[in-house]
Amino acid sequence: MSQRAGASQCGGVVVEFESDDIRDARANRNRTKPGSALIYLKGPKFLIYVSGALSMWGDRMWHFAISVFLIELYGRNLLLTAVFGLVVAGSVLLLGALIGDWVDRNPRNKVAHASLFIQNISVTVCSIVLMLVFSYKQRIEQIWDGWLTVVCYTVVIVLADVANLASTALTIAIQRDWIVVITGYNRGHLAGMNATMRRIDQVTNILAPLAVGQVMTLASNVVGCGFILGWNLVSLIVEFFFLSRVYRIVPALSVKPPVVEVDQVYLQRMERRMSQGEDNVARPQTQPLAEGNCNTSLHIKEITNLPLCFRRFRWLVSTCKDGWRAYYRQPVFLAGMGLAFLYTTVLGFDCITTGYAYTQGISGSLLSLLMGVSAITGLMGTVMFTRLRKSYGLVNTGIISSCLHLGCLLLCVCSVFAPGSPMDLSLLMPYITSNSSAELGGMASQRQKHTYSLRGSNNQPLLPDRSSIHWTNNTVLFDNVPSDTAPESYISIILLFLGVITARIGLWSFDLTVTQLLQENICESERGVVNGVQSSMNYLMDLLHFIMVISAPQPQHFGILVIISVLFITTGHTMYFLYAHKVKRKRRHDT
Repeated sequence: MSQRAGASQCGGVVVEFESDDIRDARANRNRTKPGSALIYLKGPKFLIYVSGALSMWGDRMWHFAISVFLIELYGRNLLLTAVFGLVVAGSVLLLGALIGDWVDRNPRNKVAHASLFIQNISVTVCSIVLMLVFSYKQRIEQIWDGWLTVVCYTVVIVLADVANLASTALTIAIQRDWIVVITGYNRGHLAGMNATMRRIDQVTNILAPLAVGQVMTLASNVVGCGFILGWNLVSLIVEFFFLSRVYRIVPALSVKPPVVEVDQVYLQRMERRMSQGEDNVARPQTQPLAEGNCNTSLHIKEITNLPLCFRRFRWLVSTCKDGWRAYYRQPVFLAGMGLAFLYTTVLGFDCITTGYAYTQGISGSLLSLLMGVSAITGLMGTVMFTRLRKSYGLVNTGIISSCLHLGCLLLCVCSVFAPGSPMDLSLLMPYITSNSSAELGGMASQRQKHTYSLRGSNNQPLLPDRSSIHWTNNTVLFDNVPSDTAPESYISIILLFLGVITARIGLWSFDLTVTQLLQENICESERGVVNGVQSSMNYLMDLLHFIMVISAPQPQHFGILVIISVLFITTGHTMYFLYAHKVKRKRRHDT
């Protein structure tokens, strides 16, 4: 894909991105028109915001509730939740390119409607199954010697995974493709819509789990399932209507590269590969030119004679390979990889970090307050992104955001060595001598007095048995925690959360920067497949951070996890710096 200043060439079609001056002049003219507020409320942007808010709210409620439901179903054990997380991450990792290719090959309205329908219906059916299981659990366990229960668990996990895949397709379609077209390829409008969608996501991430959690706590799990069921049915109708209206009032959404049938796509790819292979390999002088074409035709004929199932399987494999190749050859490849590396971290408000905070004597009410503050700093990051982009440009905004993010995370590194840190490297050396063990054991006892012991164990895992915890929002609340003990110093935990909270300003600004770079630099015919591969990369790197925690699960290991996380994040930002250097060097060369 070649690129010129202010334009990107995609498949022979040059898409112009308007400057901010043109955007501001048009906005001033629109504000002077009578009834501009009513026009905005009926416009595509507002409809997309409302539709996105409903979708994000439903997603956040469901992701929180399904984890709690699976824990309750399996006797307050984390096994089903772990299996569900593995299935979700693995499916997106394997099918991300196929989902993106499906988004590219089909009309925009059909992709949005199909994804919306599959997602909401899957959640609805899954909620019905959960309601039946919760209501008749004892009877179900007696049928087929308990195997019906296993079937129900399998159905719930499969339906929840299908809903997540459909949600991934809808996110790629709306937030990576529709928004670009709706803004008329205007960089300023695109940045504004991206920032607004991220603000909506930040707010729903806090409020939606809290709302459904209150319903489940005050009523029951069955009522909670019914609440989610009703929400998804209402949301399905409203979102379907709003997206249909947006598609009608924005004619550009109906314009898309022509759809090519599956077999034709695969055969065209095979023909290109054969022709490229013939050009690269030197043929003997006595070999006629027609022989290579004949072999190619025979090979294609053999492919067409294969059974349909084999042809489809070969096409699926070919699509995945081509999707990853398309991702690799993008000019923003390094920026996308840099964003993916940021997912390998324990420095966020997930159950791992909150679980560690509880081992250090932080109360649930204080953690809830800190989560609210982190949401505010995340919103500040979206505001900073729009202003920096307008003043310094998109690429420089990413550089500034990266430096801010890394600078704040240095506080987390300092927390590892600050007073009150429970880090004990001796726990990672099982083959030391007995004398060394005695000495290190004495040192460990001095350090472990900073650790907030749980249920009488100094080596309590970050995620203990489910029987001793409550799950509310993203916070883990422990029972049976002694109230008469406290760490000697809170300096370490203060530095940790100060770094995590302030780093979210640079984190979300950087995330929005890379998101817009992908939107602006990926040609229309490849937006879906490239963003699908990007989702796969994000899930892959997210899996790595869970593997890190499994390998070092004790609170005394958390400092090591912090250092590894900062190294991954530094690697990701270094990739972005390399991308920015290439872009600036190319600009200097062009001028």
